[in-house]
Amino acid sequence: MKIQVVIGSTRAGRVGPRIGKWVESAVNQIDGLEGEIIDLADFNIPFFDEPISPRYNPAREIDSEAKRFMDKLAVADGYVFVTPEYNHSITGALKNALDYVDTQLGRKVSAIVSYGSVGGARAAEHLKGILLESGSGVVPQAVAILGSPTELFSEGGVLDAEIAANPYGPAGALHKTLTELAWWTGATVDARAKELAAV
Repeated sequence: MKIQVVIGSTRAGRVGPRIGKWVESAVNQIDGLEGEIIDLADFNIPFFDEPISPRYNPAREIDSEAKRFMDKLAVADGYVFVTPEYNHSITGALKNALDYVDTQLGRKVSAIVSYGSVGGARAAEHLKGILLESGSGVVPQAVAILGSPTELFSEGGVLDAEIAANPYGPAGALHKTLTELAWWTGATVDARAKELAAV
């Protein structure tokens, strides 16, 4: 099952890619899962300005970069969103990208890894509501990274060994979160397959 790790920050000097690499590596260690990083910085998505909600506009004309992002999302079976906290919420770039979504996340499951003030908890709470409105279920387990990510993670996405050894730290939380994500992703993949077979 393909799990996309969506990096939700785009600004210079961000640490999202470090955490994204860490998550992708952990995804690939879960039996049956295959991780792939999707970096918002690789998509030049313009500010959302469509006159009608995407979910109610079958004749919409979609910006080519936004469509490229949406088409990429569509091929995944599940997601892990890696988000920092900006001013008690998610980044504008991530919110803007998700505003374009219509059916891509529907009947699929997401997990959230957050970082920043109070572990990015307020951003994670906002993101959960946005994902649910986009049609994605969200597993109750989550990862909130406390402390400075630049000190905890190497450029290559390796978590500090002492922190990683703590079973109650971020590595343990990520493993529990991904295990739950794998279960729900398998269930929704099977359910969607049965639905298609019945058509």
